Amino acid sequence: MTEAQLTLATTKLSPTQKTQFVKLEKKLRRNVGQAIAQYNMIEDGDKVMVCLSGGKDSYAMLSILMRLKESAPIHFDIIAVNLDQKQPGFPEHILPEYLEKLGIEYHIIEENTYGIVKDKVPEGKTTCSLCSRLRRAVLYKAAKNIGATKIALGHHRDDMIETLMLNMFYGGKMKAMPAKLVSDNGEHVVIRPLAFCKESELIQYSEFKQFPIIPCNLCGSQPNMQRQNIKRMLNDWHTQFPGRIESMFTAMQNVVPSHLCDSELFDFKSINSTSGIINGGDTAFDEAVIETPDNLSRKVHLNTDQQLNVVEVK
Repeated sequence: MTEAQLTLATTKLSPTQKTQFVKLEKKLRRNVGQAIAQYNMIEDGDKVMVCLSGGKDSYAMLSILMRLKESAPIHFDIIAVNLDQKQPGFPEHILPEYLEKLGIEYHIIEENTYGIVKDKVPEGKTTCSLCSRLRRAVLYKAAKNIGATKIALGHHRDDMIETLMLNMFYGGKMKAMPAKLVSDNGEHVVIRPLAFCKESELIQYSEFKQFPIIPCNLCGSQPNMQRQNIKRMLNDWHTQFPGRIESMFTAMQNVVPSHLCDSELFDFKSINSTSGIINGGDTAFDEAVIETPDNLSRKVHLNTDQQLNVVEVK
């Protein structure tokens, strides 16, 4: 059964909903295609290992990549991989049944990382750091065993912005999730095809598709996580100032090292009166002009009330 047939078999939509679904899927496919092209994520002959967690984002990534594969001008293979971390009550049958119906090659890897995390992390502390390291090690090994040339992760635009804010507020770095980079063991290329996709649209897509979501008893059970605090803050900003999130992500793609303070990225010491105007000169107090991702030709001028005062962030 193809992915499209599975959709018809599991989702009953009204004519209006079908129109909404087609429009939404087209937008997501366009965003994923743009990310793949801009960062050269997938090349001819690639074997892409799609990491499935059982959450909405990885399901959506697999679905969209399968649709793109049908019309892509290049050939690439998709292999779905899920890490069964042996969480208590984990429904082991859901993913195999779903992937069997898709007719796609898949591997279920069983490693008791859940037990290790619960044993090593004190009660009440966040488990993400250790859990993430353990998962990466297992997935890197799996990629090597199956001969994958790319490892696709389901992080989306909002994840990337949240990571930027976390690193700024708590790590003292201007650093986010990269759309494409070599893995930390130096052996694999990691890609994030959903880099241009909004979480709100992925939620809507998941509801249309009725993905068999499997909740995580580690991440989802930690209400004190700083990432959740950042997410709430960003959602509040989006409600109060529509367009701010889009502007932030656009800023991540338009970095101007000469107007920051990292002397490793820009040679400030060599600047003198004969250096000429660099990137517009000293215009720090001019009115902000931001190009929005939806219409790069349209300029949005932010007034004083709309501009972010980082000093006020608690």
